[in-house]
Amino acid sequence: MSDIIPERRSYVAGEWVEGEQWLAVENPADESHVADVSVTPLPEIERAVVEARDSFERGVWSDVPAAERARILYTFLDHVEACRDALVATMVAEAGQPIAFAERAQLQGGLAVARGAIDLYLSMPHEAATPVPVDELVRGRVALSVRRHEPVGVVTAITPYNAAIVMALQKIVPALIAGNSVILRPSPLTPLSSLVFGAAADTAGLPPGVLSVVVEGGAAGAELLTSHPAVDMVSFTGSTAVGRRILAQAAPTVKRVALELGGKSAQIYLDDAVDRAAAGAVAVVAATAGQACVAATRMLVPEHRKAEVLDAVGVAYAGLVVGDPTDPRTTLGPVISAAQLERCERFVALATESGGRVVRGGVRPDGLKAGHYFEPTVLDLPGNDNPAAQEEIFGPVIAVLGYRDLDDAVRMANDTPYGLSGQVYGADTAAATAVARRLRTGAVNVNTAVFSAYAPGGGYKQSGLGRERGPDGIRAFQEVKHLVIGELR
Repeated sequence: MSDIIPERRSYVAGEWVEGEQWLAVENPADESHVADVSVTPLPEIERAVVEARDSFERGVWSDVPAAERARILYTFLDHVEACRDALVATMVAEAGQPIAFAERAQLQGGLAVARGAIDLYLSMPHEAATPVPVDELVRGRVALSVRRHEPVGVVTAITPYNAAIVMALQKIVPALIAGNSVILRPSPLTPLSSLVFGAAADTAGLPPGVLSVVVEGGAAGAELLTSHPAVDMVSFTGSTAVGRRILAQAAPTVKRVALELGGKSAQIYLDDAVDRAAAGAVAVVAATAGQACVAATRMLVPEHRKAEVLDAVGVAYAGLVVGDPTDPRTTLGPVISAAQLERCERFVALATESGGRVVRGGVRPDGLKAGHYFEPTVLDLPGNDNPAAQEEIFGPVIAVLGYRDLDDAVRMANDTPYGLSGQVYGADTAAATAVARRLRTGAVNVNTAVFSAYAPGGGYKQSGLGRERGPDGIRAFQEVKHLVIGELR
């Protein structure tokens, strides 16, 4: 593996800032010390907000023609890509992700989404005439009615530990191409990789104040960034519990809030697609160790074939390689922390106390004395009211439930406070699509999946507000202004 990114300071309004306090970053694979990173002093986070506000009000970025903003951002992304080896090594070290996931899903996938977002923005109309009532035209009071999409202003982007780079790219690049100024606050568990964006801003020549990257070990800075009156919008990806707090912090200033929160997504298998279930179960836990908000951790299968599916999933999980994420043979690394490991254990215990059964896994693996590892776990649950079917565990744990008929499958899939994603598999594509249309969730994959700048994602219910990616993801970072123009009489 290459050396990790060398930068240890925050990037505030075009300057590298070193504070007096340091945050220790742990490698979850072996609990070793990765590096110490300087914590951004709270006054410097305040300065990041003030400078972002000033840069926006002066138009040093928002008034730059869109084509020029795009050119600068392409250079920005080229720098990120040029840091590939060090960036992948950093993601593996601080998040415990297998190399293939860090390189392909996070870096290559994130860069593709970011470049696609720029192209999408340039293809969209941002000012267009709207119809004028005929009587207004006849009377000559209105000559023109125009709808404009303008940048929101100052955006706070708060990203999670499980996909720090891809989540940052799908927030900051759409926000920047739309003309906003952005402050990025990565998770305290994985702050190192996001420092690449400060160096990229310098290389690309972003004006000072347009992008800052701040690091903290607690939540005081995040609270400042979500409540400050000079911040116009907060874009957050993380747990529903934290999302609720952000809503409360943003409420007094009535700022815009975009939230991608927790999920308890279902994957439904029609009777003619049950042979696909083992592969679908592997996709839930491989590479991410189940730490993905969109992970379809509830598997719904015909009741009369449930035993068959449990056996197949158990065999598939037995073939996964749990261990060192730097080993190319590894398919499942650690969860992020000791606390997350304990959460996995607690929910397995709750599942069995409520009538569930552990088919495979449910414990820490033998032979791995250090690191936050949990065996890929298959739970046989008697009903959707089981705690392991209702709560987001965020670990390599899948629950298998049987359904009587498709109405019962849809009922169970929708019987959750979440609604982030879903999957339906069926050889009869029309039948599978009919089921997908009934699911109360922000995205549904029918027999396939896509992750693209052109395809939106986001949640129903307590899985969030707003959308990322796609045209809706661009519009999320824009205000709508109506201009009505007439002749002075």
